[in-house]
Amino acid sequence: MRAARLHEYTHDMGDALEIDEVDRPTATGTDVVVEVEGAGWCQTDNHVIEGMWEEYVPQELPLTLGHENAGTVVETGESVSVVEEGDRVICHPVMTCGTCRSCRLGEDMYCENVQFPGLTHDGGFAEYLLTNERAVIPLPGEVDPAEIAPHADAGITAYHAVKKAAAELNPGDTAVIIGVGGLGHIGVQCLDAMSAADIVALDLKASARELALDLGARHALNPASDDVAAEVDAVSDGAGAQQIIDFVGADETTGLGPEIGAPGGDHHVVGYGGHVHEPAQTLVDGEFAYRGTLVGKYTELQELVALVDRGDVELHTSRYDLAEVNRVAELLEAGEIDGRAVIVP
Repeated sequence: MRAARLHEYTHDMGDALEIDEVDRPTATGTDVVVEVEGAGWCQTDNHVIEGMWEEYVPQELPLTLGHENAGTVVETGESVSVVEEGDRVICHPVMTCGTCRSCRLGEDMYCENVQFPGLTHDGGFAEYLLTNERAVIPLPGEVDPAEIAPHADAGITAYHAVKKAAAELNPGDTAVIIGVGGLGHIGVQCLDAMSAADIVALDLKASARELALDLGARHALNPASDDVAAEVDAVSDGAGAQQIIDFVGADETTGLGPEIGAPGGDHHVVGYGGHVHEPAQTLVDGEFAYRGTLVGKYTELQELVALVDRGDVELHTSRYDLAEVNRVAELLEAGEIDGRAVIVP
């Protein structure tokens, strides 16, 4: 089968992955083999190519990338009971053991024996993907696997952050979403569906701000030209933003938190690459907090699929052939992809 594989770390996205012929995986035990019909391209894929994840997770090159996967089950191991051949599924991005304490607590991302296709094991930029039955979620109705694939990471990550924020929001509160790109446009919809807060969206691109307003934001600001702190102050009647969800994670965006956050508020860091440069007193004064976001739980992906099925959340996607992976990497690096890119092997 064909697979797009990383042979060495590089910052040259135009020549990052090679299309190789590799053996198709087979299933034993609780394994599930999925014929990939859609694999979302994520900014994390660019970071993997650059070697940013090498010091955080074990990686052996060459490696097939792709951790946002959906398709049709074509083979199952003898112990699988959740799905059968012919079922259309979306795959939670990690394969978990189910027996460690974290798994018993339902904290999938903390599994002591976690395997992460596309990061630690071969992923879905290929014709077939090997996963396990703890990762697959059957798709309802007429949901298109290629259309929903990015929800396996982008969607569940946005949903996970929004769910934490929504639990702290009351009707009429102000919530700020920073970045209305591939994750942020999902976050706006999830927050609109799950809370009665007034959503303020920040983005440098006019098209992204217009999209945010279409998807449920009440206000959209350009942080390059608008006085964000003054505008949020006016919108919130001086209270500030009770919750901030940062899908960018740059130094400039994490630095906004103390300027616009309300006492007791949270700044959820979803995007990464920057740093948090704040004195400790900033966190003590008003009990302001930074909170990290690492993908989400299996059950949260089920909940997100339910929102998609009822029409509350829609993805804006563009599709590309497997041979175009390096072009997609370049486009994403240049910020030229609105919504999510999906590789269709």
